[in-house]
Amino acid sequence: MNPKITDWRGRRVWLVGASSGIGAALAQHLAGLGARLALTARSADRLAGLDLGDAEVLILPCDATDAAALAAARDSLVAAWQGVDLVIYLAGDYVPMTAASFDLAVAERVVAVNFGGAMRLAACVLGDLQPGGGIAFVASVAGYRGLPRALCYGPGKAALIHFAECLHFDLAPKGVGVWVVNPGFVATRLTARNDFAMPALMSPDAAAAALVAGFATGRFEIDFPKRFTRIMKLLALLPYRWYFPLVRRRTGA
Repeated sequence: MNPKITDWRGRRVWLVGASSGIGAALAQHLAGLGARLALTARSADRLAGLDLGDAEVLILPCDATDAAALAAARDSLVAAWQGVDLVIYLAGDYVPMTAASFDLAVAERVVAVNFGGAMRLAACVLGDLQPGGGIAFVASVAGYRGLPRALCYGPGKAALIHFAECLHFDLAPKGVGVWVVNPGFVATRLTARNDFAMPALMSPDAAAAALVAGFATGRFEIDFPKRFTRIMKLLALLPYRWYFPLVRRRTGA
């Protein structure tokens, strides 16, 4: 369904959201595999502080929700490298939220990062994507179906999954890959906000390794860890009359 990426040597990869969490861990993995890396996040200092050995690195700081800044970063990348092979959107925000704590301004900010930024990035690079490469979006298993405390996080991730699916119809026949990445719980500064036990919690390093392995399969969806995502996929197939009571019982919602 997608190109199988097994050799990263010399591959020009743009990581948007690379200063921490999965993005930073992925940058370190790909540097070790010989990729050429363009790194984007709001903090230039955090990007510059990553230990990437002797990898060729472009630092392109900007806010992923700023369309003009993203376009300028893309122009700098293309001027330096005359193109890009793979673009990966990892930028994200997370705030636990329920109806009782609903804050419109916060919800709009979270969706702007998790979904709006991904669309803005796609708008910048669609004309640059070539057969054998493509674009990947890091969404979440929270986008499979509605979950407790995910009132602003889940909808943006669901929209991102849908966007990637639609884009795949258009680009796959041209040999251009579109991937959606759906992790379970990964130990980051964002998930540290949760006040509940997170099943199958992964380290960012393990998540990055799973992501790299996923690119080698050629599948549209890269999801991990399997022992958790398979349960979430099964739940998503249930009729609502079973789904709501079961999730309430399992989560205490």
